[in-house]
Amino acid sequence: MNFLTQNIKYIYEFIGTFFLVFTVGMTVMGPNGADLLAPLAIGSALAVMVFAGGHISGGHYNPAVSLAVYLRGKLDSKDLGIYWAVQLIAGIIAAYLTVYFKGGFATETLDPQIFKALLAEFLFTFALCYVVLNVATARATSGNSYFGLAIGFTVLVGAYAVGNISGGAFNPAVALGITIMNLSLWSNIWIFVVSNLLGAAAAAYIFKAAHPQE
Repeated sequence: MNFLTQNIKYIYEFIGTFFLVFTVGMTVMGPNGADLLAPLAIGSALAVMVFAGGHISGGHYNPAVSLAVYLRGKLDSKDLGIYWAVQLIAGIIAAYLTVYFKGGFATETLDPQIFKALLAEFLFTFALCYVVLNVATARATSGNSYFGLAIGFTVLVGAYAVGNISGGAFNPAVALGITIMNLSLWSNIWIFVVSNLLGAAAAAYIFKAAHPQE
């Protein structure tokens, strides 16, 4: 097998994460941001990328989702580490390409209330991972045709619901991207990492409790 074939699932994770973070940056960051329509574009970007790559890599595009899938038992530790690496690299590249297209870094930076942001990010990362595990990894829903929409709409709902509280990342790769773009402060990146990974772990725990046979 050649390099491309051997590493195709990692390449798919890179592509999906790149377009997700790039869409976030291009629609949220001024000038010419999409304002109230940004969550629709972001949720749609995630949905189409999940449909495109779900059958190859699982369509995670999110270190928190990868952690949830790992804890659920559908991803091994080697792939977890590589998924995290390519997702974060994709987020970095997407962020700098956004800055290039926009002609500079963001001039308005979100500085949220820490506890509210932690709770908001935890809740909707939990919701995202909970939905992913139930629609994309459970035997009862195997082969369904709606998994991409369910996952994309979860992010859309979260962005509308709490985007003005936390920034609506629900994804450490997105959090890294928006921090590089100056949409969020570097001193606050820990909020996303902690809350996103805890939300993922909680979702995996609930899923395993509901599906002990799996």
